Amino acid sequence: MPDETPHILGKFQDALDKISADLNSMAEQVSRSLEMAVRGLTERNSTLCDQVIADDAEVDLLEMKIDEEGLRIMTLYQPVATDLRRVISVMKVSGNLERVGDQAVSIARRARKMNRNLEIAETRLVEPVYKKAIDLLQKSLGAFAEGNLEHALEIRGEDAELNEAQKSVSKQLTSRMENDSDRIKDYLDLQFIVRWLERVGDHAKNIAEEAVFVTAAIDIRHGAERPEID
Repeated sequence: MPDETPHILGKFQDALDKISADLNSMAEQVSRSLEMAVRGLTERNSTLCDQVIADDAEVDLLEMKIDEEGLRIMTLYQPVATDLRRVISVMKVSGNLERVGDQAVSIARRARKMNRNLEIAETRLVEPVYKKAIDLLQKSLGAFAEGNLEHALEIRGEDAELNEAQKSVSKQLTSRMENDSDRIKDYLDLQFIVRWLERVGDHAKNIAEEAVFVTAAIDIRHGAERPEID
C-alpha cells in the first residue's frame, strides 16, 4: 500500500491555509467596517453607516465558517503542538474580530443618529482615538499572522495609551455636557463612540495574547508572566 502520509499532510496544510485565508478576509472586512463607521461620523455620511450595518452579516458568517473549519480540522487531523495552538487561536481571534465588527456597527448606528442633527466641533475628538485603536488592531493582527513576538508583547503598553486617550476625550466631553445642555445627547453619543473605540483596543490585546500563545506556547492572559525576547 503506498504511503498516504504526504497526501494527508498536504490536505492538512491546505485546510490550515484555508482557515488562515478566511481569517485574513474577516480581518480586512472588520478593519474596513471600523474605518467606514468613523468616516460616516466625521464626514456625516449616513450611506457609509448603512453599509457598515449591512456588511456585519458577512462578518458573522465568516466567524461561523472559521469555527466550523477549525472543528473539522481538529476532528479529521487531530493536530498537536504548534498546529493545534494555531487552529485554536485562529478561532479565538475570529471571535474577537466579530466583536470588533459589533463595535463598528454600534458606532455606525450612533453616527447615523447624530447625522440627523447639526454638526458639533467635538466630533473631531474621536479621530485620534480611532487612529490609536485601528493602529493597535492592525499591529496585533500583523503580530499574529507573522508570529512577531516582540510586536505582540508591545500591545499591552500601547493599549494603555489608547485607554488614556479615551479618558482624556471623555473628560472633555463631560465638560461640554456641563456647559452646553442643549447638545447633551450628542455629547453623550460621542462618549459611547470613544468607549467603543477603546474596546477595540481590548480585543487587539486579546489577539496579541493569542499571537504569544501560538509563537511561544505561553499563556499571558490575566497578568501571567511574559516570555523573554532573545
